[in-house]
Amino acid sequence: QVQLVESGGGLVQAGGSLRLSCVASGRPFRRYAMGWFRQAPGKEREFVAAIAWSGGSTYYADSVKGRFTVSRDNAKNTVYLQMINLQPEDTAVYYCARDGSEYGSGRYPVGYAYWGQGTQVTVSS
Repeated sequence: QVQLVESGGGLVQAGGSLRLSCVASGRPFRRYAMGWFRQAPGKEREFVAAIAWSGGSTYYADSVKGRFTVSRDNAKNTVYLQMINLQPEDTAVYYCARDGSEYGSGRYPVGYAYWGQGTQVTVSS
C-alpha cells in the first residue's frame, strides 16, 4: 500500500519561502518518479513540478520556473519542493504524487497513480 504524506505548508507573505516535504511508504521509493501538483479554489488541479526516478531530470510548470526546485532523498523516501519568491497566485493546496510505473520520468501528469492528502499554502500580499 502506497501512502504519501505532505507537510510544510503554511501562511507566508509575498516574497517569502517555504519548503514542502512528502514522505512515501510502500514499494521502493527510488524506482518511481515523483511530482507536485496544486489546486487553487475554483480551479482545476495543475502540474507544478516533477523529478524522474533517477533524480537526473526535473520538470517545471512555466509559472514556477526559476522559483521552485524539486528534489528527492531516496534514503529518506522523501521528495521536496523548495519554493522561493512566493506570490499570492501560488496560493493553493499542494499535492504530492507518485508515478504509477517504475523508472519513469514523471513528466506527464496522466501517469500519476497515487496522491497525498495535500498541504495548504497561502501567500498574502
